Amino acid sequence: MITDQTQFFALLSANSAWAVVVYVLTAVGLWRVFWKAGLPGWLAIIPLVNLFVLVKVGSLSAWWGLLFIVPLVNVVFAIVLAFRIGRNFGKGGAFSFFLLWIPVLSTVGYLILGFGRARWTGRARA
Repeated sequence: MITDQTQFFALLSANSAWAVVVYVLTAVGLWRVFWKAGLPGWLAIIPLVNLFVLVKVGSLSAWWGLLFIVPLVNVVFAIVLAFRIGRNFGKGGAFSFFLLWIPVLSTVGYLILGFGRARWTGRARA
């Protein structure tokens, strides 16, 4: 139980440190995924831009990324996008669902795609 302000800020800073670590690991994995897809890898470090580039890795137009703004539609679209990205890298449905859609595990999934033997077989759309 948090009883004073000092404990609250200590907890907040610890969570922030973990969030930075997860963000950096995700950016590293996405950098390699983008690179394998023939897109500039450095776009992985820019928040929100990396979502639109990820949509392109899923072989959709970047305009589809606007669906992330619509509540409830964004959840369905994220699942569809995870399956499309998995398919473009030759992975099955279980890999796509568990390692590309579930938020905490998606970091691991992108690291596996980026640094593993998976080859990108799709095509990026403009």
